[in-house]
Amino acid sequence: MCVLCVMFAVTSQTALKFDEETADAGVHWAIIVAGSNGWDNYRHQADACHAYQILRKHGLPAERIVTMMYDDIAHNSENPTPGIIINHPQGQDVYGGVVIDYKGEDVTPANFLAALSGDAAKLKGVGSGKVINSGPNDHVFVNFVDHGATGILAFPSDELSARDLLKTLTTMSTQKKYKEMVLYIEACESGSMFENLLPSNISIWASTASNSEESSYACYYDNLRETYLGDVYSVNWMEDSDKENLNLETVKQQFSIVQTETNTSHVSQWGDQTLASNHVGDFQGEGGLIPDPIIVPKVPFDAVPSEFVPLAILQHRLMSAKDHAQEKIIREKMVALLELGQRVDDTVKSIVEFATRGTRQANRILSAKYRLTDWDCYEPVVELFDERCFDISQVDQARRRLKVLVNLCEERVPVETIMEAIAKVCTSHE
Repeated sequence: MCVLCVMFAVTSQTALKFDEETADAGVHWAIIVAGSNGWDNYRHQADACHAYQILRKHGLPAERIVTMMYDDIAHNSENPTPGIIINHPQGQDVYGGVVIDYKGEDVTPANFLAALSGDAAKLKGVGSGKVINSGPNDHVFVNFVDHGATGILAFPSDELSARDLLKTLTTMSTQKKYKEMVLYIEACESGSMFENLLPSNISIWASTASNSEESSYACYYDNLRETYLGDVYSVNWMEDSDKENLNLETVKQQFSIVQTETNTSHVSQWGDQTLASNHVGDFQGEGGLIPDPIIVPKVPFDAVPSEFVPLAILQHRLMSAKDHAQEKIIREKMVALLELGQRVDDTVKSIVEFATRGTRQANRILSAKYRLTDWDCYEPVVELFDERCFDISQVDQARRRLKVLVNLCEERVPVETIMEAIAKVCTSHE
């Protein structure tokens, strides 16, 4: 009996010591977000699913991965392979086995920030309710894939502002909810989410598909599915992670590879540069697992700027149209798309002319390329433009013209004047 007592005591002490050591070492967490919906945006959910497979293969437990995606692609009526999503023309299914925590209308900026910061109370009764329950010794990996514009990341029916993201990150730092964090952001003008915003002293390093002024690029057009399968920046880092030993490759090495291979936009880095010396496995894996490499064959990217994807898809479909009736439908869609772009341009021009009441200043504002500094002006102006003029989460052309609203603010046109102009020009939502 005494022997059993001793054995129990020793076993208990060993288990306690193991738990303490594990807590001291910390664990790894990840959140993956595809912020779009619709067949034309197939590539975003394909990227997100592929990222999930990478994290799982490299040892990150499913219970420490939070996923957000609309989930309208795998079983979409346009999908010729129901239940299957691929991220490369000759790639394997990346959808099978993906656990989606938040889908459909639950894919919102507020839910993303709550899940990232571990605010389970805000997500009670929403989706799976899973959050990143990280602590001061933990590593956190964030992967966001979608559309973007100056200072925003798009979600299916809303937008995440750069300052709201920064507020959450700094609060997490203050509350010691991580040891180190890495973000990979795939979106147009994604550099604007961090430029002159992300400090270098809160142990966060971010990589973006583009700088603050340019588009990110879609790639891998698929004739069977008639849509793009991936994004250049995303497939470059993921195809590298598929074949590398992530316990040996550093974040800096992966960044250099992706920066070199992504020749369509300027892949950029922000924040604490010292984190780049960490191994990729510190964020994209756990447990020292070294899987068999996956090497996909090199095929042409057929890269196209993200904002031109809808038109490029229609052009591809037009070339493969089987009869005149099909051609007519496609051409009508192309005309409608071009007319929408013209309507956006005309609307923005009218707003500028009304706000400035001066031709010389108006012309300068319509063509200038100012960097955003006046956030207090820009954010309410964008919110009203989204509410009254165009749904910027859905209309590519409207997101591209937000640069003009930046210019209005940077030219010190009073915010009240700009908002009056928007209300005057946009009497109803387009």
